[in-house]
This record gives sequence, structure tokens and C-alpha cells, in this order.
Amino acid sequence: MHTEGTLTHTTVSTMDTECVSLLPRVCEVLADSGRSLPDDTSLEKLLDWFTGLNKAGGSLLTTCPCLLEFISTVISNSTSDPAVLSFTIKLTGLMAATEDGFRTLQECSALDLVFNLQPWHEAGLWDDPCIRIGWIQGIRSMLMHPKALCFFVQSGFIDPLLQLQTDPSLFVASAANQLLAHILVFFQPNSFPTRNDNDKQAADGERAHTCFKASTAIDTEHLVLDMENSSEYTAVIMMISQYLKESLVPKEKAQIHQSVQTLKLLVLLLNQARPPLRDDLLHSVLDSLEALVKSGHSQLTLPLMDAVLAANSTDEQGVTHLLSSMLEMNKPSELIQAAAAFLRRGPRDSTHTPKAVRTLLLPLDIITGHCLAGADAAADQSWSQMQEQLRGKTSCISIICICLTNTAQITLMPPDVLPCHPGLIISEVVSLLRICSGDSSSSSSIGCTEALRNIVGSGKVQKCALEALAVLSNCSGAKDKVNEVFTVLINYLDNPNSDPTVLHKSYHALVKWTSMWTDVMTEQLRRDLIKVVKKRVCDMRWEVRDSTVEFVGQLAYSSDALLDGCCTTPLLREVLQDQESYVRASAVSALAQTLTRSWQQGAAPTQEQTDIVNRLLGILSEDSEGFARRAVVKFFISWFSSCASHSPPSSSSSSSSLLMKSVCSVLSLGSADLDWEVKVHTLELAELLMDAVLSGQRGYRKDRNTDPAPSHPYAVASARTHSLHHTSGQTGGEESGLVGTLESLVEVGVVSVLLSGLVDCDRPVGLKACRLLLTLRDTVCCLDGTAAMATASTVTCELPCQGWGQEITKTLGQTTRRGLNGADEAESVECDDVSAGVGGVCVSVCDLLRSLGLDDRLTVLSRSSDHVHNSPLSLLQDILTASAAHTHTDSQTGEEVIVDCY
Repeated sequence: MHTEGTLTHTTVSTMDTECVSLLPRVCEVLADSGRSLPDDTSLEKLLDWFTGLNKAGGSLLTTCPCLLEFISTVISNSTSDPAVLSFTIKLTGLMAATEDGFRTLQECSALDLVFNLQPWHEAGLWDDPCIRIGWIQGIRSMLMHPKALCFFVQSGFIDPLLQLQTDPSLFVASAANQLLAHILVFFQPNSFPTRNDNDKQAADGERAHTCFKASTAIDTEHLVLDMENSSEYTAVIMMISQYLKESLVPKEKAQIHQSVQTLKLLVLLLNQARPPLRDDLLHSVLDSLEALVKSGHSQLTLPLMDAVLAANSTDEQGVTHLLSSMLEMNKPSELIQAAAAFLRRGPRDSTHTPKAVRTLLLPLDIITGHCLAGADAAADQSWSQMQEQLRGKTSCISIICICLTNTAQITLMPPDVLPCHPGLIISEVVSLLRICSGDSSSSSSIGCTEALRNIVGSGKVQKCALEALAVLSNCSGAKDKVNEVFTVLINYLDNPNSDPTVLHKSYHALVKWTSMWTDVMTEQLRRDLIKVVKKRVCDMRWEVRDSTVEFVGQLAYSSDALLDGCCTTPLLREVLQDQESYVRASAVSALAQTLTRSWQQGAAPTQEQTDIVNRLLGILSEDSEGFARRAVVKFFISWFSSCASHSPPSSSSSSSSLLMKSVCSVLSLGSADLDWEVKVHTLELAELLMDAVLSGQRGYRKDRNTDPAPSHPYAVASARTHSLHHTSGQTGGEESGLVGTLESLVEVGVVSVLLSGLVDCDRPVGLKACRLLLTLRDTVCCLDGTAAMATASTVTCELPCQGWGQEITKTLGQTTRRGLNGADEAESVECDDVSAGVGGVCVSVCDLLRSLGLDDRLTVLSRSSDHVHNSPLSLLQDILTASAAHTHTDSQTGEEVIVDCY
């Protein structure tokens, strides 16, 4: 939360002075359970403000003494709103975070009143989760110094906190876990290491020490010495350790949730605690962890592996034994999960890594019959156990998908870890895809027909296999499997039973493989691919047509030789008529990718390309959907970028002539579009044009707080040196160069686009236009007082009498006629003078840029929409206004008054 002004011990800013003066009335409103609050988040925002003041070093009790009375009033009233009660508990903990605040609250018995659980239970309020979460967060805020820890332990709060660790509310349970971890880690002896400790963890601890000392102003040396002799801290360690030991292993099925939460707490502690605390905790729970491994609860496999891996960095031999036990579990479903978790997060070693790899390859071996996990796998007990597990459809699909998800990572392992060549793993995935499509001849497996039936037609397995195949395109041995992969992918594309998502993933895999191995693909496969693409582009399902068109564009850019270039453009041109706007937009993008190479080479446009351009301009002016119109503007951005990325075409060339004529139309149509994204893309095109003509001008600075104009994702990115009709490179010196620059920008329509964007009702449009106008102004005005500037001032543009021209005139306000059009008269031009005209008015571009107040406008546009209301003062005022409105409603009209609380 942004706080305007900072509260300190000695000074209070004007803003905060007003806040402090309003605070007693706000406290009165909050303490009155019958009053209404502006919205549900106002209390959290108020607490954010108090937190900021506390961190700034201010004393809430000193500056805001009304808070003490507020706490007492609210807590004593059992009918208070639970949200207000929770806020009060959190506020009390925040105020007790400093030793001075803690002492003051303890002297007036406020801490006992707020945190004692018995009254909450007796009033029936403890059942409300917001009270429980408030209590936890209040305790968490308070536990920042030794006195708070003593109060916590002596009050007997550790037991209820441990009970909350398994609270039905996940928010409460998670907060309880975090608090338990905070107590052990924050107060552990020697938690702040010396400067000579080069260990990374020690460095992190030193940074924590710095932050802690700055925020609480406590003598940390005294803290460490105090904690080393703290019986309270020792008691906490013993109670939490005992709880971990007793809660890890569920005694019945109903306690599995408790075991999960306990494992999460253990992981937190092992990841955050430092020796010797970390080692002591681990040693105390090793037996329980081993018992948990043997218990066979599949729901605990992943959290248990997280705990084992968190402990694995220690030298404790028991942890290594636990890891081995996890990778030798009898239940195949648990074993697969454990192996996958180990490969994702565990360390690489010569014992466990090969075991995990073989485990994950075993189900694929059983389905395909390849036996990659080892020649004697069929004689292994694990083979028969896994085979039995694969007979069930649900477990079979789940196991196979986990294995497929990890195949790419397996192929990246060192050769001494793999039981086979990576190319054979690709073959295994391909065989699995064939089996899924109903080709039983792809499996040489014996005695597992149930498993084969389970995956036939399984979309989930197909999608996982296709995702794996896409990633395997660049692994070792992929080149030898190219035609095998292409064959199965084309068959999937041709299969009438393939659903749209499977087809989309098939296209994605094809793009990955063709980008690597196009030259290896056979001519027959290429013809088959063209045939199936022509078929799918006419599919009844729009999702399939859309994926097909995207694929055509991607392939045309990366591997244009693979598809017949003679058929690609006509095909996409036909798709421009598609009834679905998503497909039309994809066709426009695909055409941009298809034509990129021609643009880069500067080839003269064909009649077909000219017709395409006319069709795209028609879409921009007539299409009812914004998706296609946005794609059209991006098409021309890509075209201009591709030409500008290479040798600039001459203005007399047919390619450049068609481009610039089209760009003028795009700017005119795009700036008048109703879709704000179309207008932003149009401004990006205008930015490219500006960059082309201004890059040679002295004082030109492109990066005025604006993002670079995004080119098409497949366009070549490089410095833009494209020239328009007039550029700064013309002969005639600086004067003619600047004049030519401005005239070209006016002629093409860039200036008009920027001016119309400046007064647009959509803030992103106005912001981008304002930044570009500032760039233009700064470039022109850097020559202030020179002959070049005087000459450039003669360049004019026309403001239309309606629409954006009228808005620009209103923005200018009272401006002299001389300032606008160079006349000698000094009478004022009213807004209505322009709007009443027949054809608009011509104005000096330079004078206009000076008169628009662009700097102030940029400041306004750069602010978020809530900047006026985003302050503590407005928050307090909103609370009071809502209360007054509520009182007024009750007494008179009964109408609801809605208050805008930031």
C-alpha cells in the first residue's frame, strides 16, 4: 500500500497529521458493531498502513493513543463484527512487535485480553476461521523479540498452535505452519553468523540480521546470548520435535491429512533451519520417516519425498537409507511418483539416479515390449508388480503419463546413467503413440493385453506422448528417427478420430522436428504432409482449422521448402474468408510469415500479393471482429520491419510503393478503429515510421519510457534503416532534412495518428501517443533558435473540424491565431471557431507540439486510475463516509450509498 508521508518519532507529515486527526473517529466507527464499512478489504488496507508506519520506526501507541482504547472496547464486546475482531487481534500483535509496545500492552493487560483463547471459546467465536487466522497472524507479528517468546510459551499457546496446524481451513493450517517455522528459525541460537562465515546460508542469515535490527531496533548480540540460555526456546523445540515424531505416521486413515500437514511443516523447518537445530530435528524424526515409508500410504508419497529430499543435503546416513527405501517401494504407483520426484528435484548420484531412470522406463517397456530398462527385466519382481498395476485403466494411464512427462529429462542424463541409447527412447514413445491409435502390431509385449487396451484411444496418453516427442526432437539419436517420427505424426493428423487438442500437439511436434531435420524427410512424407494439411484446413471444427493455419505459417517461415510454396499462399488466401474470426486472424498472421522472405529480399510484389494486401485492408475496414483487425495491423508491422531490417528499398520500387500506400491506409483506418488494441498496434506502426525518418536527426532519442515496437514473432530483428519518401539523408543540409522529415510524417499520416491517439478515451492509446509526440517534439525542438527550426516551423498539418481535431483544439484552449497558423493577428481561437469551419484548420506542427502540454499530460496518463484515492487519508474518509451513509439510510431514505474505497 502506498503511504503518502512517513510517520516518525518526532515529525508527522501534513498528510499523516490529517490521518491521525481522523483516526479517533474511525476507531469509534469500527468499534460500533452497528456501523457499516465501505467494503471487505478496508480493514486489511488500514492494517497495511499501520504496518508501514511501524516499519518506518514510528510508535503507534505514542502517535495514535486512541488505538489502546479501541482494542479494549472491541475485545470486550463479544457482539463485535468478527472481521473487526480479527483486525483488532492483528493490530495488537503489530503494536507488540517492539519491546516498548509489548511492555505497554502487557502493563494494561491488553495482551492477555486479546490472545487468551478461553474467552474466544466461551463466546463461540473461535469457530470462525477469521478469528483463528487473526490470532495466528497477531502472534506472528508480535514474535519479534525474546519477551514476546516468553509470553507465548508461558501462556501455553504452543499446544493450540500445533492443533491449528491441521485446521480444516487450509489458510489457517498454512499460517500455523509458517508461524511454527518462524518461531524455531527466528529464535534459534547463533542464527546470525559472523562475517568470517562464507557459507551462503550464513550470508542469508546476516542479511536477515540486518533487516531484523533495522525494523525492531533490538540489540541482536543481547538477543543471541539471551536465546542461548532460553528455557522457553528449548521447551518449544522439545514440544515441536515430539509433535513431529508422533504426527508423521497416521494411526488410521482419518489422520492422513494430519501427516500431510506435518510433512509440510518438516520440509519448511529443514529448508530454513541451520545447524545444529536442523540436524537435531532430522535426527528426532528419522525413525518416524522410515515408518512412514513402510506404511504404504500413496497419498503421502510426494510430500514424503519432499521431506526426504529436503533432508538429503545432510551427512546423515539414515537419509540415504530412506531415499533408497523410497526408490524400492513395493507399490508401483508410489514407486513411479517417488522416482519422478527424485529426478525433478534430487541430486545426481551413481546409485539412485540410474534406479529412478530404470523405474520410469519400466512401464513403457512393458507396454511396448522394448525392454529398455534391462535385458533381464522380465525376470525381475518389479516387472510383474508393475505389469499387474497396469491392468487397471486409471492407474495405467496415470503411470504412463508420469513416465512420458519425464522421458525428455531422462535423455539428458549422462550415458553411464542410461540403460539404453536415447534414440531407443524416442522409438518407445513412437510405438506408444501407434498403440494409442489402435495399431497393436507396434507392441511386442506378451501377457499385458489389458494394459494395451487401457491406452488405446486415450487422449491423455496421446497428448503426453506428443508433448514428450516434441521435446525429444533435439536429443542424441533424433536424426536416425526422423522418418519414423514424421510417419506417426502425419498418421495422427490424418486420423479422423483425433480430437482438436491432439491435432494441435501433433502440429507442435511437427514444427519442432521439421525445424531440426527438414533435410532428412523423404519426398513421400512431404507429399503426405501437404495432402493432410489441405484436408485439415477444411475441417468442420474451427479449432482444427485454426491449428492447421498456424502450422502452415510456422512451417512456411522456418521450412518453406517442406510445403509447396505454390499452394501455401492461395490456401491461406482462401482461409481469409473463414467464418470464424480466430481462424481469419491466424490466416493473416500465417500470410505474414509466408511472405517474410519475399519482403526481406525486396522482390517485386506479384498480382496475388497485391490482391492479398487489398483484401487485408478490406478486413481492417469491414471485419466485425477485433482479432482479425489486430492481425492485419501486425501484418503491416511485420512487413515494414522485414523491409527495414535489410537494405532499404528505393521509394520508386513497386514493393516500396505498395508498402507505403498500404501503410497510409492502415494508419488512417487503424487510428479510427473502435478496438483499443488495434489503435495501439497502429501507433506501433507509426513508431516504426518515426524511427525510420528520425534516426538520422540530431537529438533523436527513441527510448522515452516506451516499450520497443514489437515486430512479428517470426520477423528478423535488426536495426531499422528504412527510408520514406523524404528522409533526413537528403541533400540540402540540416534545414531541408528536418523539413523533409516532418513533411513525410505529415504526408504518411503519422502526425494525425499521434494527435488522434493523444485524445483517445483509452488510456493505453493516449499514453503511447503522448510518448511518441514527446519524442517528436524533443527531436524538433533541439534545434530551437536555429534557421533549421525556423524553416521547420513552416511545416503544417490539418486539424479536422470534428472528432479528434476538435478535441485537440479544446486541449489547446485559448491559443493565438499567430501561434497556430503564422498569421499576424493576435486574437484568440475559440474551440467553436474550428468546429464551425468547413474544412478544418492548418496548424504549424512545431508550434502545436509546444502548445499541447505533453509533459503534464504524460504525468497524468502515467498514473494508475486510482492514484487520487490510493492513500491512507482517502481510506479513513471512506470509512467515515460509509458509516455516515449507513446511519442516514437507517434513519431516512433506506437507499444504499456506494462508496468508492480504493
